[in-house]
Amino acid sequence: MASIRDLRRRIKSISNTQKITKAMKAVSAAKMRRAQENVLAARPFAKRVRDVLGRVGSASVGLKHPLLAVREANKVAYIVVTADRGLCGGFNSNLIKRAAQEMKGRPNLDVVCIGRKGRDFFRRRDYNLAQQYVGVIDAAGPGFAREVAKFVMDKYAAEEYDAVYLVYSQFVNVLVQKPIVQKLLPAEPPEGEADGKHVDYIFEPDAEQIMGKLLPMYIENSLFQALLETKAGFYSAQMTAMDNATSNAADMIERLTLTMNRARQAAITKEISEIVGGAAALE
Repeated sequence: MASIRDLRRRIKSISNTQKITKAMKAVSAAKMRRAQENVLAARPFAKRVRDVLGRVGSASVGLKHPLLAVREANKVAYIVVTADRGLCGGFNSNLIKRAAQEMKGRPNLDVVCIGRKGRDFFRRRDYNLAQQYVGVIDAAGPGFAREVAKFVMDKYAAEEYDAVYLVYSQFVNVLVQKPIVQKLLPAEPPEGEADGKHVDYIFEPDAEQIMGKLLPMYIENSLFQALLETKAGFYSAQMTAMDNATSNAADMIERLTLTMNRARQAAITKEISEIVGGAAALE
């Protein structure tokens, strides 16, 4: 059995760790609330862009655009969005596992890594990293999403990539984050007809120019939404992990305190027995 001094040291060490996890939980909770607000505020615009793109696409059957060209998927790119830090349970590992499963069996692929955890994983396993962005998740805005979108769109239009997929974490709620694989290119406009009714639209100046504006906007917005969703998911996962760590630390402190009290009581009982035994021997 550990000595009383060792037990005191362990209790003190765990108490210090508990203070850190409690502080990290508070910080994560504050950042999670802001990130969640940003996700919920951005979703209506993303939905509207998809709806408009779907209507234009359904009314422009046969329209040709470089981002709509369908080719045999010989060279594929994956944009993998992970966090830069850990201490968030299985958040990063679930994302990376899903991405690795999707990449399995594809010998010719590039990886665009956004986030340190994904970058480190794929670099250690000798994947071809076309681009890597580290330390950008917290401050990533529409401008950054536009930069990444331009990179993959230029590669696709030049036929260097035949398909582009986006892997990120969808924020469902504080306790649930769902890894998602979304096909970015070739762009596939969602169905835009409501209730099965066909609507004829008059385009000004023309459908081709409108689609030329909408498609890049759709790709950029999909990337920006993925960044927001992943950020909110990360802070939610970290808050939950730190809450669990704080509770576990409290349980450990309680168990160690009980053990220390028992050891102290045993020591006192032993001393009393020795005193009584010594007194009896003097009689």
